[in-house]
Amino acid sequence: MRTLTPGSLIEGAVGILHCANPAGKIALSHAVAEAWASGTLPVGERIMPPDRPARPDRPLLLPPRDMPRRRKAGAEGSRIALLHAVAHIELNAVDLAWDLVARFDPPGAGFYDASFYDDWVRVADEEATHHGLLAGRLAEYGAAYGDLPAHDGLWQTAEATAHDLLARLAVVPMVLEARGLDVTLPMIESLSRAGDHASADVLRIVYRDEIGHVEIGRRWFGQVCRQRGLTPITEWHDLVRRHYRALLKRPFNDAARLAAGFDAAFYEPLAEQC
Repeated sequence: MRTLTPGSLIEGAVGILHCANPAGKIALSHAVAEAWASGTLPVGERIMPPDRPARPDRPLLLPPRDMPRRRKAGAEGSRIALLHAVAHIELNAVDLAWDLVARFDPPGAGFYDASFYDDWVRVADEEATHHGLLAGRLAEYGAAYGDLPAHDGLWQTAEATAHDLLARLAVVPMVLEARGLDVTLPMIESLSRAGDHASADVLRIVYRDEIGHVEIGRRWFGQVCRQRGLTPITEWHDLVRRHYRALLKRPFNDAARLAAGFDAAFYEPLAEQC
């Protein structure tokens, strides 16, 4: 698929958000990330992104409560459903990363803080890789992204935090992606028991990269808190209570969270009781 290099990073990010075709969104993500890594792409002028990214006609988007319950990955249909669900999460993650690039100014150092963009372009590029790998596995099963319904809860979270970088960092990487660390290892084990080692290997890549994404989110959350003179743990608790409005689900993958620099002192006080 031929892609055009945008005139700036911000222009590229907004263009990706306006692209409805998942394969096109992935190709554009890799092209913009490559151009940024080459050092030839300027940040550019601020262009506000759309309130919601463009989406294809399929999958049908449902409220999370209306989604059919997924079974364990023993049967082929269950494995397809699991891969489809994760592919949907990863496509949303692509948009969430590019929305952050386009919507928010870097903290502290000003608009042209390259390290801020380096980190979030890397996240967007890796999320695009994840969706591409999962779409490939679906195709090997004779399925495709869009064949099954998917939930719309992830972008509702983005809308609730569109007003403030600190709120976005608190909820997306430090709640939603951290939750991914908790649930991905059991998925890998379930797929391995079912003999689907190729899909398990894809999720191992996702799991490895997501540790880095949580670390990036936690690190920038701390930096914004220092800039604003806030205590990170106290502020995180306040923002999660306001914008997530649910208890954090156990069990936690404490080892992976700690590898991301995410200490239990943050999340244990907000955890549901067993």
